[in-house]
Amino acid sequence: MGWHGHLQLDYTRRGKRTIALDRHHGPLRVLQRLYPEGDQVCHQVLVHPPGGVVGGDVLALDATLAPGSHALITTPGATRFYRSAGPLAVQQTTVTLAEDTRFEWLPLEAIAYRRCQVENRLRFNLAPGAQMIGWDVLALGLPAAGETFDQGQFLQQLSLPGIWLERGRIDGADRLLMDSKLGLAGHSVMATLWLADGQPLGRERGEVLTESARSLIDSSALPTTAGVTSPDPRLLVLRALGHRVEPVMALLQSVWAAWRLQHWGLVPCAPRVWRT
Repeated sequence: MGWHGHLQLDYTRRGKRTIALDRHHGPLRVLQRLYPEGDQVCHQVLVHPPGGVVGGDVLALDATLAPGSHALITTPGATRFYRSAGPLAVQQTTVTLAEDTRFEWLPLEAIAYRRCQVENRLRFNLAPGAQMIGWDVLALGLPAAGETFDQGQFLQQLSLPGIWLERGRIDGADRLLMDSKLGLAGHSVMATLWLADGQPLGRERGEVLTESARSLIDSSALPTTAGVTSPDPRLLVLRALGHRVEPVMALLQSVWAAWRLQHWGLVPCAPRVWRT
């Protein structure tokens, strides 16, 4: 039957502080509220005590942000999707942002083990005055241990209704996709970072944010396998491919820090679990 877990998070503004109410059923929850940069931003760490996701598991996170709130969610380590004999492992995240809210979705990487069967669905509903920065990092197989992702499927859907929608399936048996220069070209790590605004960024602001990201890409370990574009006036998207998680994550964290400072005027405050 698998594990079924559901977590509801509701963020509201009380005075100068963002507070959070959480309700959970099954093996999905958050640790205590943290305020490393003051009352305005509520940091929380999302945890899955069983330690991995297998076929038949269904994990669902639903979060709402009320006007004036600002939340940051991360994870203490990689999410591991183990091999399956057939049943799907499903992870679904839905976040609804009211006007005048900010949200940062910054989980560590997901690892897709050989022969896994996964659906990962992300949906972020932004009101006109809402803003967010998020990323998604997928590592295929365990190449350092000699386990390539040559079997298994990982379906990824990312939706910001009215702004952006993409859906793609990684099939380990599709060698054209996995090895071709028009596909992943043998890379085992793929990442997407986005900055989304409920209203158009404006040409000047968009160019500043884009150029700062390109400068960081040029000075990173991935100058030829990363790039940033603006598919919508309300959206910036950075894509990166790598052979290891560390350089990909380093690039994402540097661009997140730059965008956070330039777009929000907030000094980057990295979650403490990133340093453990």
